Amino acid sequence: MSKIYADIINIGDELLIGQVVNTNASWIASELNQNGVAINELKVIADTEDAIFKSISDSKSSIIIITGGLGPTNDDITKKSLANYFNSNIIFHKPTYDQIVSLFGERNYKITKSNKEQANIPHNCTPLLNKHGTAPGMWFDRDDQVIVSLPGVPYEMKNLLSDEVIPRIIDKYNLNHIIHRTVMTIGVGESRIAELIHKWEMKLPKDIKLAYLPQPGLVRLRLSTVNENYNESIAELNHQIEMLHKIIPDIIFGYDDITIEEVVGNMLKESSSTISTAESCTGGYIAHLITRISGSSSYYRGSVISYSNDIKINQLNVSKNVIDSYGVVSREVIEQMASGGRNLLKTDYCIATSGIAGPKGGTKDKPVGTVWIAIASPNHVISKEYHLGKHRERNIRRSALIAMNMLRQELSVE
Repeated sequence: MSKIYADIINIGDELLIGQVVNTNASWIASELNQNGVAINELKVIADTEDAIFKSISDSKSSIIIITGGLGPTNDDITKKSLANYFNSNIIFHKPTYDQIVSLFGERNYKITKSNKEQANIPHNCTPLLNKHGTAPGMWFDRDDQVIVSLPGVPYEMKNLLSDEVIPRIIDKYNLNHIIHRTVMTIGVGESRIAELIHKWEMKLPKDIKLAYLPQPGLVRLRLSTVNENYNESIAELNHQIEMLHKIIPDIIFGYDDITIEEVVGNMLKESSSTISTAESCTGGYIAHLITRISGSSSYYRGSVISYSNDIKINQLNVSKNVIDSYGVVSREVIEQMASGGRNLLKTDYCIATSGIAGPKGGTKDKPVGTVWIAIASPNHVISKEYHLGKHRERNIRRSALIAMNMLRQELSVE
């Protein structure tokens, strides 16, 4: 069974100049891939007929998904361009107009001339009714190639792709299963992981591909395979993951889309433990990660963002003499912050951070990127120094992930 490939073309000058982030491409690619369609090319093009014609003509893929340019204003030219490309007449499509009337009725909006004109479509397309907006999708089927045009509004596009496009693709093509499993690792860089798992990687079956997907503080290891037999593929992927876990058990914290904050939250719930945070250099980012998780109120009490020394001294009970002697970025201060936060907020555990996030503020002894992190638990306080580099946002993110992983390790042994 051969692979079916798709191109994704996103239209819009606002995308090209960076005014709008192109989230549509990644979402469409993920949805197609999960349903057995391989992605050949992602492309962003200008709002011009020439660019649209060239992108379609150049494509060698079986499926082209186009988003954008279907609105009611003069700069939305996709529908007219596709009509010209397919030598099509424009006709009035009453079911689309009825859908617009129903939508506007629910919202008590008046239908304008331009709204009504959105019910005009090329005669040789299959219209895809948009239940969440005024611009219909369009499905063109020509010479064994499918071209689909969808609105650029993410909410409308997603519903049309899920409800109309994916079912039609599945019905038209005999698709393989494209299966991915992701192993989430933390605390070790990409190159070091590659060294640790080299022998295992070299012995992977030929139909399983491994990708290293690093980001600040994390490395995702994605295993992918294409097979007609879904159950057989899943079994082989799971077997390989079991072998991988035996090699690097300490740095694997979960699988697929789970986050470190979800893992830690589950561990806290299972042990009926509570957590607080005392943050300086991370400025509340750890609290943000924890409270992203629904239900975190059952284990998270609160935070002291102790950016100033006064807060450290008066709220967290850090000794002024200790600050004067060792500086705020030190083992002595960070351990008192963690203990003080735990006592103040009456929790089982407290995470504390203090550091020089940058890009300014470093010294010869404590350069930018120096961070101390501590965990106070019912039994003891542990702390460790890290040197993370000069990029402020990255340092904040990495510090928070390191802190969450330190707590995960602490919970694992208690």
